[in-house]
Amino acid sequence: MKLKIDHKSQIPLHIQAEELLRRLIESQEYIDGKLLPNEVELSKDLNISRTTLRQSINKLVYDGLLVRKKGVGTRVVESKSLSSKSKNWMSFSQEMSARGIPIKNFELHVSWVLPEKRIASFFGIKEDIKVLKLVRLRGRPEGPFVFFESYFHPIVGLTGEEDYKAPLYEMLEKSHGIVAMVSKEEISALLADEFIAEKLETAIGSPILFRKRFVYDNEERPIEYNLGYYKADSFIYTVESRRA
Repeated sequence: MKLKIDHKSQIPLHIQAEELLRRLIESQEYIDGKLLPNEVELSKDLNISRTTLRQSINKLVYDGLLVRKKGVGTRVVESKSLSSKSKNWMSFSQEMSARGIPIKNFELHVSWVLPEKRIASFFGIKEDIKVLKLVRLRGRPEGPFVFFESYFHPIVGLTGEEDYKAPLYEMLEKSHGIVAMVSKEEISALLADEFIAEKLETAIGSPILFRKRFVYDNEERPIEYNLGYYKADSFIYTVESRRA
């Protein structure tokens, strides 16, 4: 199978390489668990650096399509054993789409702000460096049920002019070459204060599901600090665990 990267395309090289590798491992030659060519050969065939190639391979390893073994190489996971790990977390738009729930944006605000100490600490930056803040009030057409505050590390390269109505992580990957790879979350319960109660059109003191999400890229760099406030009677958070 001929692999060819378009160096004149606006699509980042690692994303092009990832798509080509996906097609390669779905071919009859590799579908039963064959080893991929080594990185030196692959990077030469694709005319990209090994660093760029490794970025693409890391994404496919995370998606459960490839597995690495030291001293052996990178092998395609047999089709009967493919993992759905990549679908364990999604952007809000993707989550709601998967559930067939139509979503409306009631508010959407973008601004540049000086980060609070906890946010600056998470990003590993100084408190005098501004970060992009995205505020969204979202819900069903009949009313809002979640209020989001997202903060983004300057390395992401957001300008504030992007289409924030589109699925967030898809936009980051296609427009900025940032692959959201890992999400760490903290879930707790709290009572709505005056501000949140007004936003979610509920009574002060009503139960709220509070979710902190810490998102990292495929190089394990922090890229997003997200706070989500959900009406407790409109959202169920489900966790599924399987014994290995």
